[in-house]
Amino acid sequence: MQHHRAPSRRPTVAALALATTGALLLSGCGGDDTAAKDPVQQIRAKLPKAQQSAKVLRIGMDVNYPPVEFRGADGKPDGLDPDIAAALGRILDLRVEYVDTPFDKLLPGLQNKQYDVVMSALSDIRQRREGVDENGKSTGPAVDFVDYFIAGTSIVVAKGNPKGVRTLDDLCGKTVAVQSGTTQDEIAARQVTACTRAGKPLTVHEFDTDAKALAEVAAGTAHAVLNDFPVAAWAAKNTDGGNRFEVTGAQSRSNPYGIALRKEDTELRDGLAKAVDQLIRSGEYDRILAKWNVAAGAAQNAVVNGGI
Repeated sequence: MQHHRAPSRRPTVAALALATTGALLLSGCGGDDTAAKDPVQQIRAKLPKAQQSAKVLRIGMDVNYPPVEFRGADGKPDGLDPDIAAALGRILDLRVEYVDTPFDKLLPGLQNKQYDVVMSALSDIRQRREGVDENGKSTGPAVDFVDYFIAGTSIVVAKGNPKGVRTLDDLCGKTVAVQSGTTQDEIAARQVTACTRAGKPLTVHEFDTDAKALAEVAAGTAHAVLNDFPVAAWAAKNTDGGNRFEVTGAQSRSNPYGIALRKEDTELRDGLAKAVDQLIRSGEYDRILAKWNVAAGAAQNAVVNGGI
């Protein structure tokens, strides 16, 4: 998905992907005594009138990417993103509604105002912020991001790693499966060029869901899947009791997950950034990450447009 991940301790991870030109948005500032005593009320008061009156935050999400977002036993969205979204909703005093949308349709749906924001393991990358592809060609309207988690890309292989894959270059001459439209799709495309230059072409199989990509490795028709770190670790631990897949090598290209908004929605963007900061300061953010075993991706604070 542009989906996306991270492995080290919090200060290192935050320094890696959040030390950018993105503006730090810190809440609770200023001389208003009332606001200083109750920063949550200050955040709510500055929300756009549309959200204040509707009391709803509609979120576009591809609910098919465990443990970041998936359907729980009750059929409702569960995982890292739904837990964080629900906590942000409580801070903002907004009811959270999810609009389940295929990953590659999320940003078009945002621009068509089918929902207020996108929160779906969506990596904050320059192309999305500028609405262009890697060659600078326009792909549609640009978006802003409120970054809240750091994720890197991992390589998932069959248990026992029969082909000895450790790095992206080890994929040359082999077949890799990815979900289309994701960061991993872009990484694979670049690796195709590198492998072609090395005289060992890389075959890429693209699928509309991550589950289908993983099934390729399970079936032996692909040698590896490129995946966000949290999703890769989840698949290795939980598929067939941990006997089907394993994660190999080091993570690459750590990038923040961001909540995506339309460029004109600056009030909502800034309110969400302050709410993320409030969530982190409260300690609930750390508890949510620990619940899903992804504490290594913790951010120190919200950052607007902090991706690479």
